[in-house]
Amino acid sequence: MLDSRDFLLSSYDYALDSQLIAQTPLEPRHAARLLIVELARGQLSASRHVNVWDWQQELRSGDLLVLNDTRVLKARLRVRLAGGGNAELLLLEPCGDGMWLCLARPAKRMRPGDHLWLEALDQEPIALTVIEKDLSSGGRIVQFPSCYSDREQIEELLERFGEVPLPPYIDRHDPNDANRYQTRYALRPGAIAAPTAGLHLSDELLERLKNIGVVFTTVTLHVGLGTFRPVENEDLSNLILHSEWVEIRDDAIKAVEECRLRGGRVIAVGTTSVRALEGAWLSCGGCLKPFRGMVDLVIKPGYRFGVVEGLLTNFHLPKSSLLMLVSALIGRKRLLALYSEAIERQYRFFSYGDAMWIAPEVVLPEARVQAFTGS
Repeated sequence: MLDSRDFLLSSYDYALDSQLIAQTPLEPRHAARLLIVELARGQLSASRHVNVWDWQQELRSGDLLVLNDTRVLKARLRVRLAGGGNAELLLLEPCGDGMWLCLARPAKRMRPGDHLWLEALDQEPIALTVIEKDLSSGGRIVQFPSCYSDREQIEELLERFGEVPLPPYIDRHDPNDANRYQTRYALRPGAIAAPTAGLHLSDELLERLKNIGVVFTTVTLHVGLGTFRPVENEDLSNLILHSEWVEIRDDAIKAVEECRLRGGRVIAVGTTSVRALEGAWLSCGGCLKPFRGMVDLVIKPGYRFGVVEGLLTNFHLPKSSLLMLVSALIGRKRLLALYSEAIERQYRFFSYGDAMWIAPEVVLPEARVQAFTGS
């Protein structure tokens, strides 16, 4: 049953000791802890506690895992201001002809018409120009050389000048982050943050899952501002998120359809895979078809899922859109009770933290997929 408080931002708050914010990833990847959500049977926070390696025992032959194959760009750029001093850009998305939407810090020192310089050891400096302010994001439209017009082309420049854009709550940096802050199946460049649930899947675990008959497919959502930007308005009734680029290909649609036919379960690895599938499903009128474009879907309590049945996910920030998405599956009160239990048991939170498994059987009846329509 929906509660009026489900649509208030303050209802998604919880207290977290900063010592529980994971600063480093565990090795091997599958060593992270896993909270398994159980059928409640009268207990709001019914759960089991294992490790991600044990997830293989929860999956079945014929299940389909949907992975987000985005690759994190080295999207944080240090620049020199024309008037002196240093600043920083975080690339978000291309705007055409070498122009990019960027978050800027300090933004007030980057006015339209200002010149910036990209500099790095043993590299020729590259001149950039601030074109205009972007009102929706508070960022800047910045002109790069016109040859850097899309995510694939600019990756070469970012490899030379950029840094991995770790979240601000991670206060240490390590050269290994360039590898560790990527999933093992990262393929398509374009994200500014990792699809973090997938960080738990090691080569060994992926191979073990294949051996027991679990099937894999990939979609692409380039994680951007819509995923991590803080929600600010207390009233969530008309919440709007920044759009993110999504691609659903023929092979993913076929994999979902075949999974349905064999009686398997469609399981998303991470909230970004959920947003990609559900956003494409809604954009195509309630059926899953090839899709390539921007998605601004908001998933919160009351949402009826069209494709996704189960979810592997991390523990998310208070008052975040991701917390609302997971609440849509199992209910806000239950989710917060599980978070309290995780805190009590000293789980590690956020990007490099532990994980939660929500099987289709524990999803709220009113949120479950009722009927699937393919292409």
